[in-house]
Amino acid sequence: MSAHEPAPSPSISLRALLPGVYLPTLLFEIGVGAMMPMIAVSTTSLGGSLSTAALMVSLLAVGKILADVPAGALAAKVGDRPAMVAASGLAVLALAGLALAPNLATLAVGVLLVGACEAVYGLARQSYLTAVIHPLRRARALSTLGGVARIGLFLGPFVGALVMAGSEEPSRSYWVGVVTSLAAAAVVVGVRDPAKNLAHAGPSAGARPAVLAVLREHRRVFLTLGVAVLGVSAVRGARNTVLPVWTESLGFDPSTTSLVFGLSGAIDMLLFYPAGKVMDRFGRLWVAIPSMAVMGVAMLVLPLTSTLVGVSVVAMVLGLGNGIGSGILMTLGADTAPPGQRAQFLGIWRLFADTGGAAGPLVVSAGAALGSLAAGIVAMGVLSAGVIGALGRWVPRWSVHANARTRREAGVER
Repeated sequence: MSAHEPAPSPSISLRALLPGVYLPTLLFEIGVGAMMPMIAVSTTSLGGSLSTAALMVSLLAVGKILADVPAGALAAKVGDRPAMVAASGLAVLALAGLALAPNLATLAVGVLLVGACEAVYGLARQSYLTAVIHPLRRARALSTLGGVARIGLFLGPFVGALVMAGSEEPSRSYWVGVVTSLAAAAVVVGVRDPAKNLAHAGPSAGARPAVLAVLREHRRVFLTLGVAVLGVSAVRGARNTVLPVWTESLGFDPSTTSLVFGLSGAIDMLLFYPAGKVMDRFGRLWVAIPSMAVMGVAMLVLPLTSTLVGVSVVAMVLGLGNGIGSGILMTLGADTAPPGQRAQFLGIWRLFADTGGAAGPLVVSAGAALGSLAAGIVAMGVLSAGVIGALGRWVPRWSVHANARTRREAGVER
């Protein structure tokens, strides 16, 4: 944090932000989680092939990538909380369009828009918490944000399945998203902002630099730590691909694949708060490096498994590694975001993260296309070793994390 930027009040606790930040996050992501499994179903019902369905699913990530930088500009212009409301409103329209889509073109536009809304919403939440939470609580706040989002995505398909009980009409899941997006916007508007007196919680004061100017000014950060972030995201993104494709290659049935994936996700969700507490107490590297090491080893071991027990154990280890790193990318972005340029900087930062998240599965797919799925998975394990080196070289050492006097003066618990 710059010496010229007043520290946010340490009296603003995570509990105070529960109704206005974490609850709408949960609601919004439940809607996204409910609609995600139905994208492929809607595509085939409208006459698309399986390859078209796979492409349609990928448009969600494409929408996020395309909107990351504009999301930063929007949050800087209107403020973080208004950006959340705007994203929720656009998501309502996009999800209604998906429910009523008469053709594949309309479906594609709707999926892209939902991805864009998720980018705006995510950027606004990250930027807001960066502004209002004391730096010594920052990792816990952001890892909790990531954990709540994961819980929402985990619950979404179950909520969608419940609503669709007795019907094969996928539009019902999209209407779930419409309702949850409306509810998220209503909560943000209706709940009092505990940080409303902090200038940093609203639009950036003074002149708002252009995104390209921010990129040029901080290009060294993006070309070093930003590249490390891209690598972390690639490894983590590959996790969502390697488990289902490897179980499919072993001939497991779909229900078994879902069970294996669910085990990994359950372990992942349990660790978000401990991960944040470790980061706040000891520093970012204590989480970043173990996360990549555990996931890298799991990626290297996965191609050696051939039984359900073996795959399940590796899946849980992958979930452990991913859970250990919960919130690390958002926290590093918050640590390095400059005062007065926070939203624009974080928009570029999230572009690196989302691009990496999309690239990881492509590496695995490329290996499979070239005739060796195992080689694609092992490549991600090898990449994790390089990422560990990059993190060790470029992650800032924040002395404040080990400074007991600073903690006492800030009134922040250990």
